[in-house]
Amino acid sequence: MLSRKHEILSEEEYLRMELDNPARHEYVAGEVFAMTGTTLRHNIIAGNLFAALRAHLRATPCRVFMADVRVRVEKANAHYYADILVSCGPGVQKIDLQTRAVDDPSLIIEVLSTHTEATDRREKLLAYRTLPSLKEYVLVSQNEARVEIHRRLPESGWENIEYSGPEVVEFASVDLRLDMREIYEGRTH
Repeated sequence: MLSRKHEILSEEEYLRMELDNPARHEYVAGEVFAMTGTTLRHNIIAGNLFAALRAHLRATPCRVFMADVRVRVEKANAHYYADILVSCGPGVQKIDLQTRAVDDPSLIIEVLSTHTEATDRREKLLAYRTLPSLKEYVLVSQNEARVEIHRRLPESGWENIEYSGPEVVEFASVDLRLDMREIYEGRTH
């Protein structure tokens, strides 16, 4: 019988480890998970979304971040790396060289991959919904023109909106409408 010792890290130990490590890791309740690399298609789609959001939010108090910025989810005792996130809170106005995490995103976007889709759809969806600031969680397929938005309702609860084909996608949290072609521009088939 094979037995392995499983080490649980404190959040402080994880944060120290991430400072000195060139590889990225996510943290969930004491466990650390290595992040995988992305495909060119994934990168093109994420880049298109980042560029559109950055241009749209210029001259507003909102900031757009991608890939190497963590989302801290206190209620889940977790740190996740989102593909793209937008924060309009006061914390992002005082960014310094040491800031590596956001705990008040209003919009989080994940470009789905084979390795991350299950986690993005279940674990992250449930964790992100505990963030009081979050208005939309968006899942973008890299294999087909399909965008799924989980949007917080004003009174309570969440709605799920799916877009596919030649549609205009509405990101209500940042008052942006993007044609599906803009999201997928340059993606190889």
